Amino acid sequence: MRAWENRADTVVVDEPFYAHFLHATGLDHPMHEAVIAAGDTDWRHVVEGLVAPPPSGVFYQKHITTHWLEHFDTAWLDALDHAFLIREPEAVIASYVIKRGRATPADLGYAQQAALFDAVSTRRGEPPPVIDSARFLADPETQLLSLCERLDVPFDPAMLAWPAGPRDSDGVWGAHWYDAVVRSTGFAVPGEPANTPLAAEAERVAGICRPWYDALARHAL
Repeated sequence: MRAWENRADTVVVDEPFYAHFLHATGLDHPMHEAVIAAGDTDWRHVVEGLVAPPPSGVFYQKHITTHWLEHFDTAWLDALDHAFLIREPEAVIASYVIKRGRATPADLGYAQQAALFDAVSTRRGEPPPVIDSARFLADPETQLLSLCERLDVPFDPAMLAWPAGPRDSDGVWGAHWYDAVVRSTGFAVPGEPANTPLAAEAERVAGICRPWYDALARHAL
């Protein structure tokens, strides 16, 4: 999201279904009431805004697959181009448990992501581009060049570095989740906790999610 927002021609939106997700599920997430108050709890209203592009330039939408609920319609996805970001589940859960203590497979969103990937692939007749986090961080420029080519968007070198600090476009949940993002000025390979051995329960959850990750990884740029 930082990379795309640093382009002069791009408008970004951050996890627009979060308020609806919390309102519909009642799950106890950090900043629950603040997220609901700041967002739109009607997913149909959210979709109306997502399929209406800005007058010019690129409209980048950052979604998280855990927010995708079974009652959502999929037809509106045809109005958008898609790219899927994946990361090894062991690294994801290592980061997640620091903020929330524990995680279930549903919390990590791999099943939802795989289902969405299959739905988009079927509707489009070909798989959308997939970005694997580790491969991307080894060579961000080449990966972004390839992604922009697949999306038919001109590459902009401004995507490679940005000033530190929060953004007006960050969701209110950024106060809880985005400490590292706010400090960032570009792409960097993560250190701890990604390389820390997992507890047995976290290892079990990562193992459940691994086949969904592997399925998408076969399509990675």
